[in-house]
Amino acid sequence: MFTEERDASRFSWDDLGDPATGRPSLGMSVPVPVYRLLQYTLRDVLITQYDVATANEIFVTAGKLAGEQFCKNLLNTELPIDDFLAELQRVLREQRVGILRVEYADFEKMRMTLAVAEDLDCSGLPMTDEVVCVYDEGFIAGILYAYTGKEFCVREIDCWASGDRTCRFDVRLADDQ
Repeated sequence: MFTEERDASRFSWDDLGDPATGRPSLGMSVPVPVYRLLQYTLRDVLITQYDVATANEIFVTAGKLAGEQFCKNLLNTELPIDDFLAELQRVLREQRVGILRVEYADFEKMRMTLAVAEDLDCSGLPMTDEVVCVYDEGFIAGILYAYTGKEFCVREIDCWASGDRTCRFDVRLADDQ
């Protein structure tokens, strides 16, 4: 997929290939534990080779890139924000990422509280008393960046792993810290 001549940091949606053609018998679905196996072993290696803060930073950055590409390829960025969020809810559910709910929104200040039930990354994990969805923080920030052209700060404030039964994210413009 990546060659020496190509800048490997330049991910594009086309890099995902055509799984429907490549997996005619197995199809598009994969069990959640197999997806998490990739995510959590990669995170463990990054923590071992670097540290927790660096691993989290890498996951947020990767999530942001994924969110931007997800938005550009699966969502209509021309919609008004209410309709865009409704479409985002629909697509996240269709793609089996999670069930998005907008709990609070101030579109004038671009501040929101978003909840994601049945989150692909953590729903059903054992309790660790910590929030673990740093990839999701970047993913949401990337989607909103692709939609608005503005940088967002997204922080998980509740998580399945910390004892809640939904993931909740505080969303605000990056310069509104």
